[in-house]
Amino acid sequence: MTFGEQPAYLRVAGDLRKKIVDGLLPPHTRLPSQARIREEYGVSDTVALEARKVLMAEGLVEGRSGSGTYVRERPVPRRIARSGFRPAGGATPFRQEQAAAEARGTWESSSVRTEAGGAIAERLGIKPGDRVMRTKYVFRDAGEAMMLSTSWEPLTLTGRTPVMLPEEGPLGGMGVVERMRAIDVIVDNVTEEVGARPGLAEELLVLGGVPGHVVMVVRRTFYASGRPVETADVVIPADRYRVAYHLPVK
Repeated sequence: MTFGEQPAYLRVAGDLRKKIVDGLLPPHTRLPSQARIREEYGVSDTVALEARKVLMAEGLVEGRSGSGTYVRERPVPRRIARSGFRPAGGATPFRQEQAAAEARGTWESSSVRTEAGGAIAERLGIKPGDRVMRTKYVFRDAGEAMMLSTSWEPLTLTGRTPVMLPEEGPLGGMGVVERMRAIDVIVDNVTEEVGARPGLAEELLVLGGVPGHVVMVVRRTFYASGRPVETADVVIPADRYRVAYHLPVK
């Protein structure tokens, strides 16, 4: 096989990737051995090894101890709904979706008082070291972790109020807009920035991924008259979910 300017290992990885996508190497099929790749493509052991590493980093194959490398099952991406502020009723889109009889979603959360680090302080317009309420969430579908979220709220705003704990009290779980309204803070804007990065080890441990898997990160901030009142990072496995936005037309 003649290779062009593209590195040989990428050409080999590309051909194997196409076979996986086209179904010629279906899920649970053993990937050709390093020796077989070397012979079939006329490349060195190093090139064959690097091509396999590329496919593994892309999440297309997985190694099984003592058995070899196999094509992974390719999940059909499912939808996670997001919308402007909140649908009627105040609950988050996830909670509204899970209200349906056929839904199997659950979530758990924990809140602690802590000090804002530099990055979070900047996002909230406060000083590093200022006290915030940090709440971590794990959202599950039929028991499988599907999404993580960590939010931060400045305690100068919510401290000593009935909404200090996002998931407890009379408005627990009702979302930022409703909770802030209860303390006369009117949320009038929300921004979301969507990016992607390799998942952190602790994130992938919960979400069921392997090192190298990519996650989407939604960085959300709520504002009231230009003042940030809550910021959060939402982490979603990129290979299993798609984020769907429902935005009102004005």
